[in-house]
Amino acid sequence: MTIPNDLKYTKDHEWVKMHDGSVTVGITDYAQKELGDIVFVEFPELNDHITKDEPFGTIEAVKTVADLFAPLSGEIININDEIEDAPDFVNSDPYGDGWLVKIKIPDESEWNLLMSASDYENYLKNDS
Repeated sequence: MTIPNDLKYTKDHEWVKMHDGSVTVGITDYAQKELGDIVFVEFPELNDHITKDEPFGTIEAVKTVADLFAPLSGEIININDEIEDAPDFVNSDPYGDGWLVKIKIPDESEWNLLMSASDYENYLKNDS
């Protein structure tokens, strides 16, 4: 299982990467393995405002559907349209081509509430 050190993580198994006042969000390698083959992702609309820890979409696998929870509050500024045609990118490259959305964040203080890679690894060990 891969847990890149340059990302932050949530207890809902999402990863977050900050760049210039916005963040890219996806689900972790652990999450995609637990879900199995991803067949569909329901995205929010561009310019939607989302709130930290609130659902902003769903991810559907062959056997289950799971909510996606906002890791940070902000505005949706980009959606990975390639996932609509090839949802398997989430399985094959969760930290690259399988990213889900980009969010413009007005308040970077929420960033500090996210888990580091080592915190997330410990969370997985203690949660299972």
